[in-house]
Amino acid sequence: MKQQLINVLYTYKNALDSDDKPLGSIRGHQFYITLTIDRSCPLVLRKPAYPASPSTWEALEEHIQQLRKLVVLRKVGNREEPQAITTVDIASKNDKLRMIGDFGELNIYTVPDRYPIPRAPETFNQFYKAKFITSMDALKGFNQNALTPKANKLLRIFTHFGFY
Repeated sequence: MKQQLINVLYTYKNALDSDDKPLGSIRGHQFYITLTIDRSCPLVLRKPAYPASPSTWEALEEHIQQLRKLVVLRKVGNREEPQAITTVDIASKNDKLRMIGDFGELNIYTVPDRYPIPRAPETFNQFYKAKFITSMDALKGFNQNALTPKANKLLRIFTHFGFY
């Protein structure tokens, strides 16, 4: 059984993350956002960046550079008007800093998802016949969703280093 698992992982090794190449993206689907208003962007979404300490700025800049290297983020051009300016904060979990976008205000103006994410107990109940259960880091999995052009404009973030 162990050798079978190793063979499967080797066969699909390109699906696994590597620090030396950009993240892949989900094919055949683009993430879209449907607004409940006619305007392209409510003005309430245009907010300044959260205040942060110099050490937090440093961690944020490092995280942004890593996401740019993975081709997850790109700097918004000077001629591009951001539809929404979502502020970004750094949160600490297990002494590891990570970037968090504040999309709470945007959620007020979006159509709710008809198929919400299942709760953890429901998901675990589906494993009862599993021969293998592995733990893989899905931290960047959300970043592999391709965005429609409209969603791309709504999900832009503002930091002390500019728009992304």
